[in-house]
Amino acid sequence: MSEGSASADDFCYRHPDRQSFILCQRCGRTICAECQTPAAVGVHCPECMRESRQSAPRTKPAVVTSVRRMAQPGAPLVTYVIMALCVIVFAAEALTGQLVGRGSPIVSALLYYPPYTSIEPWRMLTSLFVHGSIIHILFNMYSLFVLGPELERLVGRWRFLALFLLSGFGGSVAVLLSSPGSAVIGASGAIFGLFGAYFVIARHLGGNSRQLIIVIVINLVIGFIVPGIAWQAHVGGLLVGALVAFLLVRTRDRSRRGIQLLSLAGVFALLIGATVAGVQLIGA
Repeated sequence: MSEGSASADDFCYRHPDRQSFILCQRCGRTICAECQTPAAVGVHCPECMRESRQSAPRTKPAVVTSVRRMAQPGAPLVTYVIMALCVIVFAAEALTGQLVGRGSPIVSALLYYPPYTSIEPWRMLTSLFVHGSIIHILFNMYSLFVLGPELERLVGRWRFLALFLLSGFGGSVAVLLSSPGSAVIGASGAIFGLFGAYFVIARHLGGNSRQLIIVIVINLVIGFIVPGIAWQAHVGGLLVGALVAFLLVRTRDRSRRGIQLLSLAGVFALLIGATVAGVQLIGA
């Protein structure tokens, strides 16, 4: 039995000195083991693989896609940014303190203590992003995750940001006026402002707000009963949030945009005035 001479087709087209009997599934050329790339069916040669990659649809990294999705007009970007800031600050607390919420320089630098108001007034807002325990931040972030996206879609991004900050500011003012010796942290005042705003908007739209009232009352009662909770901030944030929402629904027409801005500026000025009065009472 004799061997016949090998045909030229039995050698790799890229390496003529290498005999092979494997064909590219797409073009049918002979390829050696080095030139083979496994495909869904059979193997492909380098040229066919290059053409396949060039013609394949390009996919963006998941992070880029997520960021672009968040930047779309209807996405609750402000809510997610606030949540991210709270989580970042909490992580910094854990890294810099012996016990989260106690002994951390992050907490000491950002908490609100009414006697500091005249020299470090920014604490009235920075305290919103500081939390004292895992339960504290989980409860607040869950509430923000539930309320924030819907409210942000209803009122728009910058109005939602104004609502959150003014409500938090109102909670700090309430602490200053009613409990000037208390040091407070947490986004609870601002979140109660979201409760108040949601209630006002739901009533304006003709929705059933009975369940929301029950939720608000339960949370207020918890603040009165459980020690260590600044119920003053809850009440202050609730009232300011309801006021801001009332002004927003009354001036929602495009023709009243200027009046809306002046109304929100008026709320801010009112809170500034109350802060000045509270500082004077402390110093008296």
